Amino acid sequence: MRSRRTRRTFRGIRPVPDVWFAIPGDISTLTGGYAYARRLMQALPATGWFPHHLPLPAGFPNPTADDLAATRAILAALPPETPVLADGLAYGAIPRALLEEFELSLTALVHHPLAEETGLSESAVAQFKESERAALRLAQSVVATSRHTVETLARDYGVSRNHLYLAPPGTDRAARAAQTNTVPKLLTVATLTHRKAHDVLIPALATLIDLPWTSVLVGSQDLDPQVTRKVQDLIQEYKLNDRVTLVGELRNADLEAAYAGADIFVLPSRHEGYGMVFAEALAHGLPIVACAAGAVTETVPADAGLLVPPDDPAALAAALRRVLSDQAYRQKLSDAAWAHGQALPTWDDTAAFVAEALWNALP
Repeated sequence: MRSRRTRRTFRGIRPVPDVWFAIPGDISTLTGGYAYARRLMQALPATGWFPHHLPLPAGFPNPTADDLAATRAILAALPPETPVLADGLAYGAIPRALLEEFELSLTALVHHPLAEETGLSESAVAQFKESERAALRLAQSVVATSRHTVETLARDYGVSRNHLYLAPPGTDRAARAAQTNTVPKLLTVATLTHRKAHDVLIPALATLIDLPWTSVLVGSQDLDPQVTRKVQDLIQEYKLNDRVTLVGELRNADLEAAYAGADIFVLPSRHEGYGMVFAEALAHGLPIVACAAGAVTETVPADAGLLVPPDDPAALAAALRRVLSDQAYRQKLSDAAWAHGQALPTWDDTAAFVAEALWNALP
């Protein structure tokens, strides 16, 4: 481990420590949370912090006894007062008693509380709330990625506002989508999981077969095979095979090409802690159709998209019909999306917000 460095910062001459970023599972996974972690690690050095990846077991947020034993050994190897930035996917599920064994400078990064994942049993929700509430009391700083999550943590988890820091994801500047398809192309970018509500999208699309459109669903089909099978079955049931294409994960230039080639972005998530893909859609000037769930109302400006209630295929279909049928309205939404997209925070902004939280967690 590197020794502390002394350098001039905006707060004067201070020792700048390394920070160990504790992340469960495979950091290369193509989800918003892991993308946030990767980009944050790239951007933090410009703030004076020196991040190191501290891999945690992949079993979180449902760790086994072996996962917790491995986590204890990993944390025990760190010297006292070591700055640790812990991803909430693991942090909220680590027992408070385990965390109390170590004198670490803890900053928790929360995209959304574990209990707000959809499809959980009542007992799992209660267990996650109790565990995360207890763990967050030990954190010297807590970083949230949206105002919605900030308010939730303050209201429901007892986190002091003096310890809360807002650090929304950054968004890269992008070329505006041409939107010149003769047949409008709908784009959805989301891992196939219950929370992303593909099972709401497909029935909604089935009511729009009188209109010209195609739909591309980008996202991993491996994280929840049961959901993937259900989506595949729905496409077959509604006879949408010639309209809806499942393309799996896309990276870098291929994902950029998907945004650039789309006309409308649609994703009816049941909950979002921020929704990075919505920001990406704004950055490409795409009109958005989504659900007013979690932080989506914060991420998607009212003049750039149509938001409907969650779990309502009829309302989603009506919104899509309006955007598909009215080209002038679609252009109006697109112009607003493009304007808002130019003002989104960058990853340098995100790193600066997180750096402030890390500074204030130091003893």
